[in-house]
Amino acid sequence: MYPQSIRIEATNKTPEIVLEQGIIFIKGRSIPEDPNNFYKPIYEWVSKYISEWAGKTDIIFAFEFINTRSIKWIYTILKEMTELIYLPGNKLQVSWFYEEGDEDMYDLGSIISALVRCPFRIIRIEDIDKCEITVLN
Repeated sequence: MYPQSIRIEATNKTPEIVLEQGIIFIKGRSIPEDPNNFYKPIYEWVSKYISEWAGKTDIIFAFEFINTRSIKWIYTILKEMTELIYLPGNKLQVSWFYEEGDEDMYDLGSIISALVRCPFRIIRIEDIDKCEITVLN
């Protein structure tokens, strides 16, 4: 049985999170007081998901701001997710959205894309707040 879906509402310090069959969506600010406490359950969900899922998974990131400790967790989660592409029948697509003019988020997406082995798109949008859960083809 696949792990139960998780939905976490955004706060002024933590991003909106949606984890469900076929999609991982993280959007907003990621400056939690304790990133380990915030991201560990997400990492655990991803680990269980990898062991039980077969199919396509879209990972969508749309950060307004992210601190260094959160970046470490995002990279760790992505690294774990790349295990999916080595399993038969699986397909993984990462989409990294950044707001027009936010070169720091563009650069971060470029760095992370170079560190993971999976399809990775960096997409400029006008307003990061308008980024919604979508399955991208």
